[in-house]
Amino acid sequence: MKAKYLFLSVLAAALLSGASAARLLKKALLWHDQVLTVDTHCDTPFMLLEKDWDIGKYHPTGQTGSGRQDLPRMKAGGLDASFFAVFVSQGARTDDGYARAKAKAVAVLNAMDAMFAKYPDLCGLALTPQDARLLEKEGKRAIFIGMENGYPLGRDAAVIDYFYGRGVRYVTLAHTADNDICDSSTDRKDPEDRGLSDWGRRVVRRLNELGVMIDVSHISDRSFFDVLALSRTPVMASHSCARGLSDSPRNLSDEMLLALKKNGGVIQLCILDDYIKQPPPDPERDQAFAAFRKKISDNYGDWFSIEDQIAKDRLNAEYDALEARYPSPPVFVKDALDHIDHIVKLIGIDHVGIGTDFDGGGGLADCKDVTQLKNITIELVRRGYSKADIAKIWGENAMRVMQQVIDLAKK
Repeated sequence: MKAKYLFLSVLAAALLSGASAARLLKKALLWHDQVLTVDTHCDTPFMLLEKDWDIGKYHPTGQTGSGRQDLPRMKAGGLDASFFAVFVSQGARTDDGYARAKAKAVAVLNAMDAMFAKYPDLCGLALTPQDARLLEKEGKRAIFIGMENGYPLGRDAAVIDYFYGRGVRYVTLAHTADNDICDSSTDRKDPEDRGLSDWGRRVVRRLNELGVMIDVSHISDRSFFDVLALSRTPVMASHSCARGLSDSPRNLSDEMLLALKKNGGVIQLCILDDYIKQPPPDPERDQAFAAFRKKISDNYGDWFSIEDQIAKDRLNAEYDALEARYPSPPVFVKDALDHIDHIVKLIGIDHVGIGTDFDGGGGLADCKDVTQLKNITIELVRRGYSKADIAKIWGENAMRVMQQVIDLAKK
């Protein structure tokens, strides 16, 4: 049996039976291979900094240290293109803090350059939708670059141009904490939502001028509406869900979705379980994980700042033990696609896509890594989405926004 058939989950098999099931499965596999599949957000680049991890090798699903994807698994899962995030967690808003943030971002970009040099037959840098399509025809994975958190930009417009020159083609303006660009959706130490700052307005204008997409995932509601009022181009929420189905501040409300449609932008579904379905209250679990996060914060600042591999392995084991002791109810592909149904019903098929957040928390009970992405296509087909619809969801909507941003910059 070919490897591409091995992804089929127990859930998908249970949903399908008989001759009609076989036809549906054949159709889903065919369509998945024929359309351009694009994931607009993953944090896999940080795996490149691990000394003993090689993105050019196949890492078994679920094995400790495997991560959620590598280049061979991307091919096995039929993923043609992915936006690799240059993520830097929020730190001090000082000259020294900005310098450190920029250095971390540069280190990740250098690691990606090394990946392209080492595996030219497996992947290539994509700067435009046309690049992605050409690489797909060559049988290579197209790698776009996004920046998650505008913190490395500091307060220097020249740095925006520098990162554009390094290949960055979208910027998530903030992450989990407020920064000098705008407020975050999840930082309410200051209860007032101050939205986009004056510097943030300069950033938005410069990104528009360069042809870099503005990513509104993670930013506060006021920041979102400030960006839409200012931007000359459509925007992208690279990895967010619908607040109407899961009341997380990280998700977009129906009002925000309607504004996104008017802007011409796109929301890319994040398959991180807590954004798809809010877990039931469990004070003991919440306290245990809060204590774990505080330990990391007090000792290292954040997870991505841990350089001691022994300490990282120990904390990984501790986290796994907490997950085993306090399991959340499983979340499935069908739950994620309820969000797509909601978004399509509200604002139409032209404004939704997929941004997994693999290696940043993304993954579902029946879509644990990139090899199982076809389960999403199977469920889309089962729900009656056409091939044209699926092509839009899997990449054409995101590529349309990207091309419009590029074209408007030329004007």
